[in-house]
Amino acid sequence: MKTSRRLTLCSAVCVAALSLSACSGMSTQDKNTLIGTGAGAVAGSVLTGGSTLGTVGGAAVGGYVGNQVIKH
Repeated sequence: MKTSRRLTLCSAVCVAALSLSACSGMSTQDKNTLIGTGAGAVAGSVLTGGSTLGTVGGAAVGGYVGNQVIKH
């Protein structure tokens, strides 16, 4: 049990580090869109009890909002 938890934590840290390094060449607007998409997907999933349609809809709305945040 302890080994499994440690392996999961290590994997999550590695994935997070690789994900952040992949964003180094992105513009601020691109980063905001990506963050909005992730946050919207999580929120949509939570609000609809894990519904696929809710997750996809939340990701779409979150991505749009994240994209529009920096525009003047």
